[in-house]
Amino acid sequence: MAAFTTHTPCQATPLHPNIKISTQNANTKTVHKATSSLHHYPSISSLFSQTKSTLFSNSGSGSSWLQHNPLHRDASSGGGSRQGPIYSVSRTKPAEVASVEDLFEFICSGPLVDKMGLTQEKVAESIDKWLFYGSKLCRLFQLDELYLTTPQKARFYHYYIPVFVWCEDQISQHASKFKDGEEIPPLVIGFSAPQGCGKTTLVFALDYLFRITGRNSATLSIDDFYLTAEGQAELREQNPGNTLLELRGNAGSHDLPFSVETLTALTKLTKEGMKMKLPRYDKSAYGGRGDRADSSTWPEVEGPLTVVLYEGWMLGFKPLANEVVKAVDPQLERVNKNLEAYYDAWDKFIKAWIVIKIQDPSCVYQWRLQAEIAMRQAGKPGMSDEEVKDFVSRYLPAYKAYLPTLYSEGPNGSHPNHLLLIEIDEARNPILGI
Repeated sequence: MAAFTTHTPCQATPLHPNIKISTQNANTKTVHKATSSLHHYPSISSLFSQTKSTLFSNSGSGSSWLQHNPLHRDASSGGGSRQGPIYSVSRTKPAEVASVEDLFEFICSGPLVDKMGLTQEKVAESIDKWLFYGSKLCRLFQLDELYLTTPQKARFYHYYIPVFVWCEDQISQHASKFKDGEEIPPLVIGFSAPQGCGKTTLVFALDYLFRITGRNSATLSIDDFYLTAEGQAELREQNPGNTLLELRGNAGSHDLPFSVETLTALTKLTKEGMKMKLPRYDKSAYGGRGDRADSSTWPEVEGPLTVVLYEGWMLGFKPLANEVVKAVDPQLERVNKNLEAYYDAWDKFIKAWIVIKIQDPSCVYQWRLQAEIAMRQAGKPGMSDEEVKDFVSRYLPAYKAYLPTLYSEGPNGSHPNHLLLIEIDEARNPILGI
């Protein structure tokens, strides 16, 4: 998972944005009514005071969205997700505390608001929740809520929180399909996004918000279902000369029966006291070739589950005509054949989809390179630049072949009402254009 960066250094700025939009159509009474409830959250109430406060700091300099990766899997143990080093942005000049109305305008200017069907009135009615979520995310990522940079504020209020609101709505729709007294299986939400674009940290943030709002959630990655080291060796022997199947990654390198078993068990975790362990993969085993982690290191989840967040770089990919994939890379023909079994193993369990769209697959190389450089700087094993290039080259053919169809048609079996397509830029921020 790559750390979030921006192309140019971002100077820390006060919370209130330079962006100003008209709010004449908003119900101002609703805004005032909603914002008056802030006394329920003391830290937020003081943060968004209508008066202006001046705050000082002793040291520090500006930062990109995060200076370090906020989340990574423990490569040594293959265990559950854990939080890595995170540093808050230090202030070098006084910070001006913004009003709720300023932040309301900033939220409504986000690229996902209209896409999700959120009117200014709806945002105003739930503004206290948005502020509560924002405050909690600041604490999670150890950022100073009084002095966010514009990219940090955009990441929370234009991206993470809108997606969380969308997920909450999908959960409500899912629950409404069941009668009173019936057991409600957890909603499985799929996150399809290329490597390095920030999906793991997005899922991490969403999982945290679900937990602080009283919902049991579980997180899984398609990485957790890679073949064992022995199984991968057999796959390599069965496909001599095919570099796309030499190492883990492409369709064919996953233990599909194991994924069906795991996802089926998760959807049945509907009662209190029911527990199960979530599989994890150790990418550092066998000199980086990887192996399934020992089950003693797997994290445990307990029912009743409300939601399962399932993420992966190739979730929702559909098999294509052989001539199409061969035109991209002849080695994809075998991968394409393997992909036929993936709908029944993965996609049919997913009832709501979030697809993160990138403009150019070559971004994956740059993002992966950033992640490896950060790992090396942190004193952890990381791939060299050449190794990164070789690693990413094994995924690019699949991206080139399958992403256009994923973006134009959506995942196999998906419904437009349960699909959120988010286009991001090279800095991993949502943009208009879809």
